[in-house]
Amino acid sequence: MASRKQSAPSPEIQAEAIRVAKATQKAGQTKEQTRLIAQGIQKGIEQYKKQQKAKAREQDKLKKKVSRNKASNDANNASEVIKDTTVIYQQSKLAWGLLIASWLGFITYLLLPRL
Repeated sequence: MASRKQSAPSPEIQAEAIRVAKATQKAGQTKEQTRLIAQGIQKGIEQYKKQQKAKAREQDKLKKKVSRNKASNDANNASEVIKDTTVIYQQSKLAWGLLIASWLGFITYLLLPRL
């Protein structure tokens, strides 16, 4: 990695660094001092971006690894025999008994003459 050439910072990074340096400029500070501060800020921004790129690469590697593991697990699961489970619903006889008794009571109430 030491053989890589250092690329020139983008104009956006330079402009941002100068803006921040001017915003934090103290009274009596020379232009040269402000320029040096801007360069330091610029290096900090570049370092932050490099760190974020490295984190993104690591996350991508982790995602790929997880997806590969999941794919291999899915393949293993597909080769296994999958048991077909059926759910049997058993309704309560008490509920049906109460329903029939209430309807019989309602019909009896309607059919018997009132006392």
